[in-house]
Order: sequence, then C-alpha cells, then structure tokens
Amino acid sequence: MSDRPAGSRHPSTELEPSRTRRSAAFAKRALLMELRVYESVWRMIARRPKIAPGAVGFRYHGQVQTILIVFIALSALEIPIVDLIVKRWPPVRIGFLILGIWGVTWMLGLLFAYFTRPHTVGPDGIRVREGMEIDLHVPWEDFASIELKSTRVENEPGKPKIGRVVDEDGDRVCAIRIGSQTNIEVRFEHPLTVRLPGLAPKGGEHRVDAMRFWADEPKELLAAVREHLPAD
Repeated sequence: MSDRPAGSRHPSTELEPSRTRRSAAFAKRALLMELRVYESVWRMIARRPKIAPGAVGFRYHGQVQTILIVFIALSALEIPIVDLIVKRWPPVRIGFLILGIWGVTWMLGLLFAYFTRPHTVGPDGIRVREGMEIDLHVPWEDFASIELKSTRVENEPGKPKIGRVVDEDGDRVCAIRIGSQTNIEVRFEHPLTVRLPGLAPKGGEHRVDAMRFWADEPKELLAAVREHLPAD
C-alpha cells in the first residue's frame, strides 16, 4: 500500500475541512446515529430487517457479537452498582440512572444494527453494510466480478490507523473490515463513487475500483450473486 502521487486518476475529493465544518459534521453524524439506535431497536422488536423486496440478507456480525453482548451486560450491571453508591443524593441518582439507561439502550441499538442491517443481494445489486452507518450500494450495471479473497490488516503501534480506502497495485480499494478482516472482493466495471462516514480525507466520497468486505457465510453470498448474473 502506498500514497498515490499527484495527477493520478483518483485525486483527493476534498481538502482538509475547517474546524467549523468538522464540528457541524460531527453534530449531524451524532444525531443520525442517535436516531438509528432507536430505529434498530424498533426493527429488532418488530422483526423487520432492512432488506429490500426480493433481496436476501447475509450476516457479518459473528466476530463482534460476543464482545458487544459482554459490553451490554457490564453496562447493565453498572446501573444498580452506581445507584447504590449515589442513592443518598436523589438528583445525582436520577442523573446517573438516566445516563445508565441511555448507555445500555445505545449499546443495544448498536448490536441490533448488526442484526437488522445485513449485507443484501437482490434485484438492484449488492449492498455492503456495517453497523449503523455504512450502507454501500453496488448496482449490477457497475458490477464486474466477485471472488473469495481473505485479507487482514493490522494497525502498527505508533503509526496512523489504516483507513477504509487504500491504494493497492494501482487500484483504489474500499475495505469494510470486521475484526480487521475481509473475505470477499467485488470489482467494478469502472471506478465507483462510495460515501463513507465522516469528512475527508478518510471519510466522504471516494472513487474506488474495488470493494472488500466480510461475510459470515461468504460462499452463500457468492451463490446468491450468481443467481442474479446472466448465464454465459
């Protein structure tokens, strides 16, 4: 992986944003995530995953499910413990109770987002998702190929964290990793614009030649893709 030189066919889409713009973008992103927490809880209770008519969903949360459940359990256990400590101060007690319930609800919403927003394969193409924020659409007219390809990225201590978009062998690749791993690669007929959470340079819009992501059942996802491709 290397930085692409100036004048390449994948220029940066945006200069470093101002502090004011960053603050506004952060506030908007936080609000959207808060709303999606409650949407995810609703979808889980109503058993209505975000899958378009005619599409099939595929899980990707296997590696993070246990970790999230442990965090939720610890957060829930913390509520009565803190309540016992501050019960002699009613205003403080009420404040911590509200904060604790909100925290558990937020963590449940995050977990439920993995359950109710799966990857999908359907008549309109492939949708690659991750939690509450990422939802990337690959229409069939832009699709070129798909294959099983396992990759793993380790961030080295003291070095900048590797972003979701990287330059590799002359191509620009968007990698939606779960536990630092991907196991499927989709290539496009021509560079496709994807929008990632946050602002440039690591977020925002990027033109990419391929996308990698993780699916818990990659062979089943590939089989579903082949059902939508024209026969040779």
